[in-house]
Amino acid sequence: MTTSTATSAAAARRRAPASAPPPHYTTLDSPLGPLLLTADASGALTSLSVPEQKGGRTPQPEWRHTPDLFRAAERQLAAYFAGELEEFDLEFRTSGTDFRERVWAALDSVPYGTTTTYGEIAARVGAPRAALRAVGGAIGANPLLIVRPCHRVIGADGSLTGYAGGLHRKTRLLTLEGALAPDLSRPPVPSCGSAADGSGSAPR
Repeated sequence: MTTSTATSAAAARRRAPASAPPPHYTTLDSPLGPLLLTADASGALTSLSVPEQKGGRTPQPEWRHTPDLFRAAERQLAAYFAGELEEFDLEFRTSGTDFRERVWAALDSVPYGTTTTYGEIAARVGAPRAALRAVGGAIGANPLLIVRPCHRVIGADGSLTGYAGGLHRKTRLLTLEGALAPDLSRPPVPSCGSAADGSGSAPR
């Protein structure tokens, strides 16, 4: 199997099927507000949304509230917000165009505590400079906030630019990771816990 074929096969395994059954979901308390997580029947994460997120998800009547399926994600997110985890080890499966999947995969290679630019992400996926807007759109459509670190992508001039979860959350994440100097006027970031009653949600 060639390298390109192997890469395509790996990407296909990480994508959700075109006609998937209703997802499992749970909510977790966090310093960013209640996180809404969805997963398929195998437990692979399919989305992570925050409140008021542009393009975020909202639980639907047919969704299955299955907190036990998310225990690994709960533990790792708690450790991340406590400053004890720098890299997630979670299975996830997303559904996007080939271009978006390449952009989302490129986010995985941006190390904890660092930032990159939209232009650098474009170069990593072999996109021409004329495609920067499309790269930005793909990053903005990332369905797995925090886990796939689109918050680490900033403007070429160092500006934080847009973030689907809100610039205040992007600032908090980059500060937590040490990529931004802390604002001493803000209280410290608390740890992440569970909200297993499923009362929290993010608008769509």
